[in-house]
Amino acid sequence: MTADTTSADRRAALDRAARLRQLSDIDRDAIRIAQDPQFSRWLEQVTATGGCARPIHLTGSTATRDADTGEILHRYDTRNEPGERLLVRCRNRRATVCAPCSRLHAGDTFHLVRAGLLGGKNVPADVREHPRLFVTLTAPSFGPVHRATGDAERCRPRRNAGRCEHGRPFGCPATHDTADPLTGQPLCPGCYDYPAHVLWHAHTGRLWKAFTDNLYNHLAARTGRTRTGLRRAVRISYAKVAEYQKRAAVHVHAVVRLDGANGPGDPPPAWASAEDLAAAVRTAAAAVHLRTPYSPALGEAELRWGSQLDVRPLRAFDGHEGLADDAVAAYVAKYVTKGAADTAIGLDHPITGPDDFASARLSVHVRTLIHTCWRLGGLPELAPLRLQAWAHALGYRGHILTKSRIYSTTYTALRAERAEHQGALSGADVPDVPDAVTAAHWRYIGSGHTPGATLIAAGIAEDLLRNREVARVALAERRVDEAAS
Repeated sequence: MTADTTSADRRAALDRAARLRQLSDIDRDAIRIAQDPQFSRWLEQVTATGGCARPIHLTGSTATRDADTGEILHRYDTRNEPGERLLVRCRNRRATVCAPCSRLHAGDTFHLVRAGLLGGKNVPADVREHPRLFVTLTAPSFGPVHRATGDAERCRPRRNAGRCEHGRPFGCPATHDTADPLTGQPLCPGCYDYPAHVLWHAHTGRLWKAFTDNLYNHLAARTGRTRTGLRRAVRISYAKVAEYQKRAAVHVHAVVRLDGANGPGDPPPAWASAEDLAAAVRTAAAAVHLRTPYSPALGEAELRWGSQLDVRPLRAFDGHEGLADDAVAAYVAKYVTKGAADTAIGLDHPITGPDDFASARLSVHVRTLIHTCWRLGGLPELAPLRLQAWAHALGYRGHILTKSRIYSTTYTALRAERAEHQGALSGADVPDVPDAVTAAHWRYIGSGHTPGATLIAAGIAEDLLRNREVARVALAERRVDEAAS
């Protein structure tokens, strides 16, 4: 046995001992929590948060009084709670941060998008008869990248491909699937336009605004009306989600709906068809062009949408061909809960310096994009773009999901409806007095769980997920039985 083997065995034994000690610490902490006299109430709080992985700890009180008599109708104070604190959900949308809250956020997103397609949540059911499209807008090319290919198809086959100025071949004869680490990586990092990639991300919001503005102009031209006349007759609503492609460039999925001038309750005129809207989407996207701020180091560049544009009609109420509404809502909800770390595209938290992500599992391509954000963010002329603050998102500054004001309901309304429903189920005895006044005093005192509490919360989250799945299957079976009968 060599000295190297002995040393490796010793390190492995030490690692096993450290893991056992850590496991023992978690067990001891879980036992301590379970033996607490207020354990049952703590368990109720954790269950109420859905097993949230990083709950917010609050201390304070609320008091509801009758405005006329001053009588206290209901009072709540955390002084009687375990640890004198109340646990509430963190509401983080990223599955990598908190899986229970991300599932809840995905459900809210599904209902928000679906209501704008089929009605419900204060949106009339007739909205399903309006022209509706599912649109995908992409980023332009910043340089050739390795692409995922199908059956024995080569990545970039080129006869006598030659080499670039950095000595790398222009082509790639290999085949890649989506799991291949080369997929999305530049053929030559030296030729890839990293500054243009970052600046395009920083201006994606402005590109979308220019696209929606153009859409009215192009729809007016196609239907033979003035812009003012069109604005008086129709209104375009949307909900969109941003997704990172394998090449670490954002593309946008959007549900676009054509309403009458007064919104979803007003049908559009007969002359405003889905075909006209689809044609206007294509020409409006192609016409968008913006210029970046002038920089002595970079000059000035023109920004456009990519040439790859997908426009698909949604399935109409009368059963014509098109994408299914529920499938589109589920598709959008899935991408809303993805954090950047899910696909190793970026980080789920801001960074404080170019070396703040040294231990993160990122490709060289993504690391170069983050460094480019940091470098360009230091240029005075680009300071308004706040590239360093958004380096973890590769310069993209927008929300993952945005919608027009009257597309459908809001997250706030959905959460209020859920809170009211849960309050009714809990049997809380809060008198319904029209003139009641509520005074609330809350203070943040921490977040997260201890190791033992994390283990218990994860078990609760798993049980709740399993219960929901069983209920979903039972509901589906009942619907099938009802349809058969």
